[in-house]
Amino acid sequence: MSHTYCSVLLHCVFSTKERRKTIPVEIQPRLWAYLGGVTREHGMTALSVGGTEDHLHILLSLPPTKALSDAMREIKAASSWWMRHVAEQQSFEWQEGYGAFSIGQSQVSALLGYIANQEAHHRTLSFEQEFKTILEKYQIGYDPRYVLG
Repeated sequence: MSHTYCSVLLHCVFSTKERRKTIPVEIQPRLWAYLGGVTREHGMTALSVGGTEDHLHILLSLPPTKALSDAMREIKAASSWWMRHVAEQQSFEWQEGYGAFSIGQSQVSALLGYIANQEAHHRTLSFEQEFKTILEKYQIGYDPRYVLG
């Protein structure tokens, strides 16, 4: 085979530092669009970006040449800079870690809907509850004392 063919689809989730509500609603559409541009600039594709004032979700298509840790560092660094310098949120920071969960092509449609409906979803469920549910769904063990930083 002379070429590499690969489908790496990831549901990436991370929150603001200490889950502070530092992504104002009026800034969110611009930040989500900016993140789409950041991923393109670094050879990735964001199929969807969405979230709330304290966290975000990205459905990310990662090329076979890109390490997940590099992707997250590039996405978080660029968006932190944008939030502080363009959106003028000087105290903005992301949490240190992230969640990344592989999905199959058959799950894309459902995840697109899930990401698009974050505001409604979080009327009844906190980010903490949501993240623990995702970890349990993917059977990822965690220590409740440390899972959220």
